[in-house]
Amino acid sequence: MSSQVSTSRGLLPPGKLGTFESRHVWPLSAPTGQPEAARGDDQDVRLLSVAWNQDCGCFAAGTSNGFRIFNCEPFKETFRRDLKSGGFGIVEMLFRCNILALVGGGSNVQYPPNKVMIWDDHQSRCIGEFAFRSDVRAVKLAKDYIVIVLERKIYVYNFTDLKLLYQIDTLSNPKGLCCLSHHSNTSVLACPGVHQGHVRVEHFGLKMTKTIPAHDSHISCMALTMDGLLLATASTKGTLIRIFNTMDGTRLQEVRRGLDKAEIYSIALSPNVQWLAVSSDKGTVHIFSLRVRVAGEDASNEQRTLEGPRMDHQNSSSSIDPLVQTNTGSNASSSLSFMRGILPKYFSSEWSFAQFHLPEVTRYIVAFGAQNTVMMVGLDGSFYRCSFDQVNGGQMLQKEYFRFLKSDSPPFRTSAT
Repeated sequence: MSSQVSTSRGLLPPGKLGTFESRHVWPLSAPTGQPEAARGDDQDVRLLSVAWNQDCGCFAAGTSNGFRIFNCEPFKETFRRDLKSGGFGIVEMLFRCNILALVGGGSNVQYPPNKVMIWDDHQSRCIGEFAFRSDVRAVKLAKDYIVIVLERKIYVYNFTDLKLLYQIDTLSNPKGLCCLSHHSNTSVLACPGVHQGHVRVEHFGLKMTKTIPAHDSHISCMALTMDGLLLATASTKGTLIRIFNTMDGTRLQEVRRGLDKAEIYSIALSPNVQWLAVSSDKGTVHIFSLRVRVAGEDASNEQRTLEGPRMDHQNSSSSIDPLVQTNTGSNASSSLSFMRGILPKYFSSEWSFAQFHLPEVTRYIVAFGAQNTVMMVGLDGSFYRCSFDQVNGGQMLQKEYFRFLKSDSPPFRTSAT
C-alpha cells in the first residue's frame, strides 16, 4: 500500500508551537457563548467524531462543517472552525498546540477520507499532506511521530520532516485501533498484530518489538498508560479486560465487565495507574481498581501524575512482582470465590468497583479527570463528569452535564486511545 507525502515550508517541531489556550492568538470564527446552550446555527450540524487530546484535558469534535475544541476543566468551548466546504471525520490534537491532523468526513468532497492533512491553524494552512489508496482509519500524534492507520497497515512518520520511519502490517483493523505513548522518556506504540487476538507492541526507543497473545477473539479496544509500559485490552466478546506489561508481555491482571457479550467503546487508565474505566454498549461505565503499582510511587504527587507513571523494571519478568500490590480500594468478587477451580471462572472474577449508567443509544468515550472524577463524552453531543468513592465504590455521583452539540445523525467515530 503506497502513500504520497507533500510538505510546505515552515514545518516546525511541536515544541515551538502556540496553544489553543491562547485566545488572543486564535481568532474564532464565531463567538463561543455558553457550552450547554445550542446555537441556532447548530441545528443542521452533525457530530462526526470526538477524540481526547493526549492528556485528556480537552477534546476535539469533528462536525459536518468543521471542527471544535472543548476544554474539560472547566468545561467550555475554546475554539472552532466552521467551513463551507464540509466536515472532518477525524480531528486529532497534539496536546494543546495549533497543529492538528484532519481527515475529511461526511459530505466533504474537498478532503476525501484517504488523505491526512497536517493543519497549522496559526497560519491557517496545510503544512503537510498524506495520500493513500484506501481510507484512513485513525491518526495518532506524539511529540516525535505521526502515526497513520489504514485497515491493514500502519505508517509511522517523523514529525519534523515527515519522513517515513516504519511500516507495520496488521490484521484487518477497520476500527483503526492504535495507541501511542506520550511520556518524555518512552516511545511505545501498540496495535493489532497479524494474528487474531494478538497485540504488537513497538518500543521505538529500545528498538524492540513484542507480540502479546492477549485474547482468543479479535481485539476490539486497547489503551496504554502515558509511559507505554502497561497495556489494557478487550476482545470482541467484551466480557474481560486484561492488563499486560508491554516489556515482556506478562499478564498482570484480569477484570470482568460482565457476563453478556458487549461492544467495548473505550478503555481509560488513570495517570496514577490506580484505576481503569470501561464504557460499552450496555450503557454502563465501569471503574476497576488496579493492583498494578509502580515501586515507590506516591499517588499524591501531582508532578508525577502529570508526567505519567514510571516503572523501575526494564527487562524481564523478574521485575514484575513489585508491580502487583493490593490497592486501597478493591473490586467486588463473587462470594463463591472460595470454590475457585470447581465453579466456572466468572465466579472468582474481579468485578467493577464503581459504576455509572448512561443512555444506551449512543457511544461514549471515557477519561479520568482530577480528584477521582471520570469524564464521558457522547456522540450525541453530551458531556458528563462524575465522581466515585475511592474507598467504598458503588454508584458514581454525577457532578456536571453539558449538551455541547445537538446531534442525532449517525455514523459516528471515536478515537481509540
